[in-house]
Amino acid sequence: MKKIILFVFTVSFFVFTGCKSGDAGDPKIVLTKFFEAISKKNIDEAKKYVTKDSEGMMGMVQMGMQSAGDKSNDMLNYGKENIEFGTATIDGDKATVPIKDKKSGESTDFTLKNEGGEWKVAFDKSTLMEMAQKKMKEHGMGGMRGMNDSLSGMSKEDMQHIDSIKNDAIQQGQKMMDSANIKGDK
Repeated sequence: MKKIILFVFTVSFFVFTGCKSGDAGDPKIVLTKFFEAISKKNIDEAKKYVTKDSEGMMGMVQMGMQSAGDKSNDMLNYGKENIEFGTATIDGDKATVPIKDKKSGESTDFTLKNEGGEWKVAFDKSTLMEMAQKKMKEHGMGGMRGMNDSLSGMSKEDMQHIDSIKNDAIQQGQKMMDSANIKGDK
């Protein structure tokens, strides 16, 4: 009888833990679902796949998408038809999944971290800065000088659009801060 109870408990444990982690046990699937949510402008869904440290950045993405309106469709070409996911490389609690833009052929390594037994996309400021620095080095851009060269090649309309999004995000952030201060004063 004890053996039967132990067997049922063991099978139940594996079934329930397997159901809990499911796709969250595969970094590539987690990153794929993150990009699917982003391409559909479903930030609430995308937030399910990011680390706790990434929540602030996701809020900024959401504000940027709201500010951009219909123009955000042009920026969100992250559907399966446009990108190719490589094989995940796992090193302890960190995983790297390369993605390749099918149009440009450009590849970028995305970092995922294991939080609570589930893989989550590291979409926080420091990880994104590391990715940007790596890309700048790959393209021979050494720091701010290279960034300034890249910006100088943009059209005036693109620069105005970026400024508009930035200003809208700043205003939204200020409203949120003001709202938090008002609620905190009560």
